[in-house]
Amino acid sequence: MEMEPEKVSARRGLSADTASYRCAACHGDKDPALGHPIPIRGRAKSRSLSAAPALASTKEFRRTRSLHGPCPVTTFGPKACVLQNPQTIMHIQDPARQRLTWNKSPKSVLVIKKVRDASLLQPFKELCAYLMEENNMIVYVEKKVLEDPAIMGDDSFGPVKRKFCTFREDYDDISNQIDFIICLGGDGTLLYASSLFQGSVPPVMAFHLGSLGFLTPFNFENFQTQVTQVIQGNAAIILRSRLKVKVVKELRGKKMALPNGVTENGVLASDWDTEAGKQVMQHQVLNEVVIDRGPSSYLSNVDVYLDGHLITTVQGDGVIVSTPTGSTAYAVAAGASMIHPNVPAIMITPICPHSLSFRPIVVPAGVELKIMLSPEARNTVWVSFDGRKRQEIRHGDRFA
Repeated sequence: MEMEPEKVSARRGLSADTASYRCAACHGDKDPALGHPIPIRGRAKSRSLSAAPALASTKEFRRTRSLHGPCPVTTFGPKACVLQNPQTIMHIQDPARQRLTWNKSPKSVLVIKKVRDASLLQPFKELCAYLMEENNMIVYVEKKVLEDPAIMGDDSFGPVKRKFCTFREDYDDISNQIDFIICLGGDGTLLYASSLFQGSVPPVMAFHLGSLGFLTPFNFENFQTQVTQVIQGNAAIILRSRLKVKVVKELRGKKMALPNGVTENGVLASDWDTEAGKQVMQHQVLNEVVIDRGPSSYLSNVDVYLDGHLITTVQGDGVIVSTPTGSTAYAVAAGASMIHPNVPAIMITPICPHSLSFRPIVVPAGVELKIMLSPEARNTVWVSFDGRKRQEIRHGDRFA
């Protein structure tokens, strides 16, 4: 598995010096790298970790590599990027001082809400009306959201409803049409929004209107001011990382796809590619990949390889492979430690291990991690990605 920068968070306030910075992506620099952002709330003022200027007698050497984002420019979606600081020669980017900017004014926004949640109907209507009428934005929503009887029967919302652009998950590709995302709900809503974008993810602004709010720091009371700040590029950002997962399965006879394109394991047939006689699916997750024993009464038995070397065999109820963001989710419930989101690492956590010696371990981000059934395993295992697209892994299958 590989880790790559994933999300950005927005804060308030740009200083006068920051406002004069140039965005490298807008002035003909190198091609931007991919990333994924989430707007957050908090103090804009923070301590800089920039190195001291080079001595006059030293030949100038400009280096802009950051520990918290690809070099030279990190972009999110078609228009958002990180504002670079041209006043430093060599620096370590302080996460609290990264700024969101736009190389073009944002015009389209994706609004994600939990379906059939009555408590979110009024905030959803107020937000969409504000985006369309006050900011002249193009608003995308899922088609199933508009099929909610409470929305369909609301005649006062009709003029706004007719202006929506709709899409269907796994059927319509909107990755190049969305400038930023607004989530109404809890952490699960944000995880779902992340899963819709398997490449570069636009900036995500999450309002806490659900049961859990570790990733949703915005309050909805003054949403107009906060949304306007993000649209104007007046926001701080924080990057998070995702796991890049590749599942390789042996072809065992003919897979019969159901009429809606779903295979027997509940995975869309379009998610799979055939490669050298194998089925291959790639996915990116924000929290974790969970391998468990499924309905079997036997313990799971899987081998874990790191850069091609066997490092351990996990025998127990399963194993969790998580990002630092996911360390506060299932991993910490299984006994792992919490890791700061800016730490470039991957966590491997056993679930109820049948051993006194195996405990959670942390490996560097960027390593190749491969997991497959041990030869002596008596049953198959099941794998899920951020709790979704659960499927069976048999002997000869693997994911990395």
